[in-house]
Amino acid sequence: MKLRWPMHTILLLFLLSAGCDGRGNPQALPSPTPAGGERPSELSGTIVMLTNRIDLIENGTFKGYADKFKKKYPGANVEFEGLSNYATDILVRLSTKDAGDVLLLPVNLPAKELGLFFEPLTDELAAQEKFTTFATYDGKRYGLSTGTTTSGIVYNKQAFKKAGIEKVPQTLNEFYAASAKLKQAGIIPLYMNYGAVWPLRDWGDNLVNYMSGNPDYLNNMVHEDSPWRIGNEWGRALEIARTMLAKGYVEDQLFSNNWEISKTMLAKGEAGMYLQGNWTIRQILDAGAKSEDIGFFPFPYDNNTSHNALLNPDWFIGVSRYSNNKELAMAWVKFFVTETSYTTKSGFLPADDTEEPSMPQYSEFLSYHPKLIEATVQSDAFIDMSNRAKLSFWSGDYIQELLAAPDLQKAFDELNEKWKEARAGQQASPGPQAAAVQ
Repeated sequence: MKLRWPMHTILLLFLLSAGCDGRGNPQALPSPTPAGGERPSELSGTIVMLTNRIDLIENGTFKGYADKFKKKYPGANVEFEGLSNYATDILVRLSTKDAGDVLLLPVNLPAKELGLFFEPLTDELAAQEKFTTFATYDGKRYGLSTGTTTSGIVYNKQAFKKAGIEKVPQTLNEFYAASAKLKQAGIIPLYMNYGAVWPLRDWGDNLVNYMSGNPDYLNNMVHEDSPWRIGNEWGRALEIARTMLAKGYVEDQLFSNNWEISKTMLAKGEAGMYLQGNWTIRQILDAGAKSEDIGFFPFPYDNNTSHNALLNPDWFIGVSRYSNNKELAMAWVKFFVTETSYTTKSGFLPADDTEEPSMPQYSEFLSYHPKLIEATVQSDAFIDMSNRAKLSFWSGDYIQELLAAPDLQKAFDELNEKWKEARAGQQASPGPQAAAVQ
């Protein structure tokens, strides 16, 4: 069952949790070992990593990483715990200080709170990060990105061929026409995963950022009383999704969580397209698709022939402030990011811009010459406003409500009223300050 705690309640738990901590200052990492020293091989103990990738726990991939790590540090053991609804579940776990030793940083935790729950990374690790505005506060870095993603249309080439689609749609009108052909051929044109909810984020928060060409689009909403309008990026993005629903270009079983099933359907060509991140490609191949049958192209969100695409970091990985073995945890973070196959296994883009993509689908995507826009971190002001308005931008829940609304303008009016009240409250008060760590 999905927990639906109001975000301001969660943050209050955070602050109370930090204020009640009687353990003293965060444990300092031991001094670095001089070059040539033997200390790293002496690292020992057991640490636990919390992750959203339950599939990689169940198929043994993570165990393989842990076994390889153990060869490097014979006295070390790494165990894994998967959270099925990570974005929500991890907030609860952090509030109780039961968050393992290594974990993925919540995307909706204000930067000023990072030091309450995470250990600053070593200078060596911090220097490796590409996305410099994320997971940092007051000159300290608390996490490393586990991959680079972009969003677009993942499609089955055999489904397109069966439907008589001879070329990849490059405009919105062509996209609708391709969807009509797929439907006529008895193929689900686009599997929206309406019932799984979280995939709907790609029709809202993510899409408006790159449609606008402004990675700070969401952050700038804090300066507006009425950011949701029919004529702006919010209105245009949601009208595309609502059109797909109205024309029957998506799955019939809207309210069932068929995420795993949908991957198999796309792999078999029973569904034609996803609007998702490139990381989905690897999972569709794992569901049985042949690589040559799966393609990837930028989403044609309007009738121009050139489109933007956003480069996002995937989850950041860091060390829990409450870990009892921070040195081993830090070594595992470095190993996980730099020495495992996680980036390629998960279908991420290369972290190094000079490297060639490892999968042909990425090369296809880039062949359409999208303008790549690097994401920026969501500001604390935006996160605070979201919490005050009780809007979970990262869950997809409110996108589902907007898609189902009989009158989109009325639904926007209701959102704008909440946002205006939250903005007035934010301006009237600086908001709760982070409890000092004693």
